[in-house]
Amino acid sequence: MRDAYHEELDSIGDGLVEMARLVGSAIGRATTAILDSDLKLAEAVIEADQKVDDLQHELEARAITLLARQQPVATDLRIVVTSLRMSADLERSGDLAQHVAKLARLRYPERAVPHDLHATILEMGQLAQRLMAKAAEVIITKDVDLALQLEQDDDAMDLLHRTLFQHLMDDRWKHGIETAVDVTLLGRYYERFADHAVSVAKRVVYLVTGEHADDLQSDIQPTTQVEGV
Repeated sequence: MRDAYHEELDSIGDGLVEMARLVGSAIGRATTAILDSDLKLAEAVIEADQKVDDLQHELEARAITLLARQQPVATDLRIVVTSLRMSADLERSGDLAQHVAKLARLRYPERAVPHDLHATILEMGQLAQRLMAKAAEVIITKDVDLALQLEQDDDAMDLLHRTLFQHLMDDRWKHGIETAVDVTLLGRYYERFADHAVSVAKRVVYLVTGEHADDLQSDIQPTTQVEGV
């Protein structure tokens, strides 16, 4: 009975890893769709988000069943409750990737991103994907140092986000209001996606230590940098 119980706990962790990998792939493909005005790829990303939603519902059902049948305490209870919160972060990340793809679809056959911002959006998409890949690794390894590092790595995304606004506020901006709105939304989507990856990592810290990540001190240095910075 206990073996089956712990197998079910492990399966919840496996489901979280799968969700993280799916949404990481989604943000990468959505970035390609928005930059290349690839309607087919955008539609594929939008449709694939249903799988992420289904996984979240499945994980919720498993967690609730465990709570009802096993009435876990201490560490096991922390695992179940924290997993529910992580699944919500990951589901929202999938939604944000879908938003990027929907913007690509909305502007098709035109490109939502002007050429002079192409490199910045590409870098934001690649960084978002790397952050989520690291979040998946944290779920697997339960590596607290790596989890704490993720928040510092997220500083690179904040810097890219500020770079976008510098372009928007520049007197030489010549792409019009509609494009400015599109770029503003994109910047927000990528920033929030990165925030959810960080949130997942913080929840793993709590799962492992019973302490909140913000209360822990770390000398870990960021490993993810913005090119040219």
